[in-house]
Amino acid sequence: MRVALVGLVRSYGYEARGFAGGEDFLAAAALQDFDCIVTDIQMPGMSGIELKQALEARKSCVPVIMITARTDEGIETRVLATGARCLLRKPIVPGALLDHIAGALTD
Repeated sequence: MRVALVGLVRSYGYEARGFAGGEDFLAAAALQDFDCIVTDIQMPGMSGIELKQALEARKSCVPVIMITARTDEGIETRVLATGARCLLRKPIVPGALLDHIAGALTD
């Protein structure tokens, strides 16, 4: 899924990088190098929600788009409470993802 999303975003002219998980992103990334973060909620190790909380603790203002296949009751409320820009459900509609990325970059 990560490889496919990176390919999709690049195919629309954006720079994109993929990371195996939240810990890898936080360890390798200089946050100022990113204009938008797309993360799955369910990942090995740190969840997308935990990643967003870690970004908040670092005072990051980078917009975060979360994706999930989960159907837990209240998941959208929990995600939006973190300050994430939106929650997209799998299967991802490419146009919707790209619209949210474009919106995040222009806000």
